[in-house]
Amino acid sequence: MQTAEVIRGPVPQAKSFAAAKVKSKASSSRAKRAFDITFAFLLIAFLLPALLVIALLVKLDSKGPVIFRQKRSGLNGELFHIFKFRSMTCMEDGDSVRQAQAGDMRVTRVGRILRRTSLDELPQIFNILNGDMSFVGPRPHALSHDKVFAGQVADYDRRFEAKPGLTGLAQVRGFRGEIRETSDLTQRIEADIEYIDTWSFTKDIGIFFGTVKVVFGDRNAY
Repeated sequence: MQTAEVIRGPVPQAKSFAAAKVKSKASSSRAKRAFDITFAFLLIAFLLPALLVIALLVKLDSKGPVIFRQKRSGLNGELFHIFKFRSMTCMEDGDSVRQAQAGDMRVTRVGRILRRTSLDELPQIFNILNGDMSFVGPRPHALSHDKVFAGQVADYDRRFEAKPGLTGLAQVRGFRGEIRETSDLTQRIEADIEYIDTWSFTKDIGIFFGTVKVVFGDRNAY
C-alpha cells in the first residue's frame, strides 16, 4: 500500500465514516454551493477544447479508458466515484491502492505531465457540479487509505464534516504528494480540520486562487 513508509504492522480493520449527519458551515453554506455551480459551468465552457485535447492524448498514449473512476468518501462518509484523467497504466480501486512515487513506472508519459500540473484532476469539475465535491475542501483519499490513516491520526474522520475539495488549505500550504513520514499525514489532517473550524467564503476564494501558485511551483506531485 502507499502508506508502507508511514505505517508498519497490520492494517487496521475497516472503519465506517458514515456517522451522524454533521452540518458544518462549510457543508451548509448556500454561497459556497452557488459559487461551485456557477464557476464549474464557466470552467467547463472555457476549458472544453482543452479537456477534449487532453482526452485524446490520454487515449493515444496508452491502452485503457480516458477517465479513471475510484470510490472515495465524501461528506459524512457517503461514497461517490471521483473522476480523473487516467495517468497510469493501472486502475486500482480496492483494498490495496499503492501511492504514486517518484519515478513510478505505472505513470504514463502523458500522465506524468498531467500529474505534475494537476491537469489530471480537471474532470472533478463534474463531481463538483454533481454535488459530491466542492472547489475547496479536504482532498479525498482512496478508501483503503482512509482505513489506515484513521488508525494513525486522531479526529481523522472530522475531515468528512465538509465536502471533499478539488483543492484545500493543506494543498496551499504545500502538504500534498507522497506521504513518507507520519508528520506528512498529520500536518495535512490538521490543516483540513482547521479549514472546517475556521471556514469562511472569503477564505475559500483565497485558497482557490492561491492554488494556482502552488500547482506551478510544487515539486511534490508525481
